[in-house]
Amino acid sequence: QVQLVESGGGLVQPVGSLRLSCAASGTFFSINAMGWYRQAPGKEREVVAAITPGGSANYADSVKGRFTISRDNAKNMVYLQMNNLKPEDTAVYYCNADIHSVALFSRNYWGQGTQVTVSS
Repeated sequence: QVQLVESGGGLVQPVGSLRLSCAASGTFFSINAMGWYRQAPGKEREVVAAITPGGSANYADSVKGRFTISRDNAKNMVYLQMNNLKPEDTAVYYCNADIHSVALFSRNYWGQGTQVTVSS
């Protein structure tokens, strides 16, 4: 009924940039918080950034000053602009959203993930 699809991942050299996009589709009333998570080999999934419908954002300390999360409520999309990428940023990045099917019921959804590899 509801799907999140990420795009924009790929291979990039250190200090390069990538812009990830996530589109929500299906039938729903509204989208509350949205965020980006990542998971590197051998590590647990961690939150990278999150944003409220009003645009208030929070970031992991490791990406502050380099990544910017944004959203377009009219298009049901969330973005992650990643600048000055480091090898440590290599991971599968997942889109996450808290979606209301109706006003009083919500569920957390995940995208399929997109690979980001930062390497020379």
